[in-house]
Amino acid sequence: MKYDINDIAVASKGKKRIEWAEKDMPVLRLIRERLKKRKILKGVKLSACLHVTSETANLMITLKEGGAEVCLCASNPLSTNDEVAASLVKDFKIPVFAIKGENNKTYYKHLNAVLDFHPNQTMDDGADLVGILHSERQTQIPGIAGSTEETTTGVIRLKAMEKDKALKIPIVAVNDNLTKHLFDNRYGTGQSTIDAIMRSTNKLLAGSVFVVCGYGWCGRGVAMRARGMGAIVIVCEIDPIKALEATMDGYQVMPLLTAMKNADFVLSTTGNKHVVDEKHLKVAKDGVILAQSGHFDVEINKIALKKLATSVSRIRPMVDQYSIGKKQIYLLGEGRLVNLAAADGHPASVMDTSFAGQTLAAEHIWKKRQQLEHKVYALPSAIDTEIARLKLKSRGIQIDRLTNEQAIYLNSWQEGT
Repeated sequence: MKYDINDIAVASKGKKRIEWAEKDMPVLRLIRERLKKRKILKGVKLSACLHVTSETANLMITLKEGGAEVCLCASNPLSTNDEVAASLVKDFKIPVFAIKGENNKTYYKHLNAVLDFHPNQTMDDGADLVGILHSERQTQIPGIAGSTEETTTGVIRLKAMEKDKALKIPIVAVNDNLTKHLFDNRYGTGQSTIDAIMRSTNKLLAGSVFVVCGYGWCGRGVAMRARGMGAIVIVCEIDPIKALEATMDGYQVMPLLTAMKNADFVLSTTGNKHVVDEKHLKVAKDGVILAQSGHFDVEINKIALKKLATSVSRIRPMVDQYSIGKKQIYLLGEGRLVNLAAADGHPASVMDTSFAGQTLAAEHIWKKRQQLEHKVYALPSAIDTEIARLKLKSRGIQIDRLTNEQAIYLNSWQEGT
């Protein structure tokens, strides 16, 4: 079995991490039992490009036990847990190509390694595998039944490909599942981002000025958690609707150039390029801490930051100090997604529903592979609802049901005032 990891000797620690996460993933466990019993994914060869975490490990194990042949590479150079990677190889015989801190050359070597597996399905977090298939390995496209996409950034890329008629395979946008973005993006990103900032800096949030760029589901989650820690939260937006929503939610809203002058923390959650740009860096106050929770490391203009700095030094794990004149600017996680670069990422309980969606989307693609067009699809709403039902059931929560009278009323138009 081919693989490329940091150190297989740490596998026992990784297995404990995987088992710890599995305890909080009851929905995925239920799906695993069903797939395993009937080997529903038999015939699937799936190459995945995801963050190599204990939660992802449980997803890979589920797919394998469901009958699929799987292999895995990292979707970000800093998002791999080396202990988990080792355990997947040693204990579960799953090929992994991922090393925490790998350079760009190794990162792309690993992407190509999982495509050398000649998959008939892929699973992406950021659309890098799909991008390589369409740019460098087009001869493999006819053999691909479809792909799933985990994150907002990837879905944006793939919808742009569809719009340009460049997309040559079906995609299920798992990120657009209600059971993904309403929970993973909001509660997962909210908690794990604040966790990473506090772990890496040990700064007090209470009374600090905390700026959140972007008020999508990730931004909402971070703003909510920062305010819960006592921070004064400012939201910066380009969308009038979201800016108004942030205002109604009780946050200050203003342009980033204005907010930057008093900010203690600035976090970008937009998925866009150079949100924190040179002009913002020039007006930033001494000691400001910069981080981002988007998928790619483009939201903070690191080139401009390095150009302005007279010196750069690593002063704490995942904290780089940039000296600019008499002031210091601190960058967390090398400007990459901070919750995985400087912490453990989302809690397993929220990834339970997200990875349930990934698993069921992979099953959906395999069952419908002769029918799906080269488009970006949403997961059928009935599947999304079933994931939520299973999650509630696992927590012992019961809800009401419509009576026959209510169901008839909601589906009729005759009855009125």
